[in-house]
Amino acid sequence: MDIAVAKILETKGSEVEVTTPETTVVAAVEQMNRRNIGALVVVDGERSIGIFTERDVLTRVVGKGRDPGRTPVGEVMTRQVVSIEPDMLVRDAMCVITEKRCRHLPVMSDGRLLGMISSGDLTRWTVRDQQRTIEELVDYVQRS
Repeated sequence: MDIAVAKILETKGSEVEVTTPETTVVAAVEQMNRRNIGALVVVDGERSIGIFTERDVLTRVVGKGRDPGRTPVGEVMTRQVVSIEPDMLVRDAMCVITEKRCRHLPVMSDGRLLGMISSGDLTRWTVRDQQRTIEELVDYVQRS
């Protein structure tokens, strides 16, 4: 876990699904469902201005009785986006997700969106790292 999240992006890829603030919630949810993802970065031109997540749909659309076919993403997106730098360690990113209670972390550098890391990505990486450690220890013990 002493590895930077940039390594996860190298493996996972840096493609990030985006939407615009004018997109309806229905269209954004359809996009998320097609891609089997839980969040979209909301952009205005080249600039990231928010994130739209499954939680936003539940709390700000369904929970408020809003019409998802008429509600633009820009009205219900999360504006205070928690993001991380590519050199942040995996264990520190896991702490951010736990403390901030978010499931998706845009990876940013100098205001540029480099990719997106999810809690699932971090968990998967951690499990793989621990499995490698276990295998190395078993190998070491068996050779001794």
